[in-house]
Amino acid sequence: MSDPENDPTPPTTTPEESPVQRALRLKNARIEARPKPPRGGRFQREQAARVASGQSKPWMKK
Repeated sequence: MSDPENDPTPPTTTPEESPVQRALRLKNARIEARPKPPRGGRFQREQAARVASGQSKPWMKK
């Protein structure tokens, strides 16, 4: 009856947590686990230079 292997609820859930809160917590955990784009360095400088030169607005070209 109190076998932890057959327990349907994971041990991290609290009794006050609703199913919606649990789903949101799991969703946020999946989002945080995704690989993040690089921060800083050459990539950021190139992106900033491209946006500053107006290449993000193709309708502004001649």
